[in-house]
Amino acid sequence: MRDAVAAERLGIPAIGVMTTQFVSAAELMCRVLGMPDYKFGVIEHPISSADDAALAAQARSTIEDAANLLLRPQI
Repeated sequence: MRDAVAAERLGIPAIGVMTTQFVSAAELMCRVLGMPDYKFGVIEHPISSADDAALAAQARSTIEDAANLLLRPQI
């Protein structure tokens, strides 16, 4: 999250991706870094035991989420 927020502050579009197990930690980090409304992608946890098909499905979903986050209207 730190790298994504730092990039965004420099005007570089970035996407943070976190597993479901660590969403609350990512949200806390966003608040600590002063960007409490920062949106990020979320993938299933754990990924280490996922087979190739599951990883491919998560990748497709994450790409769609990332595109939506990058192309969202700026507030």
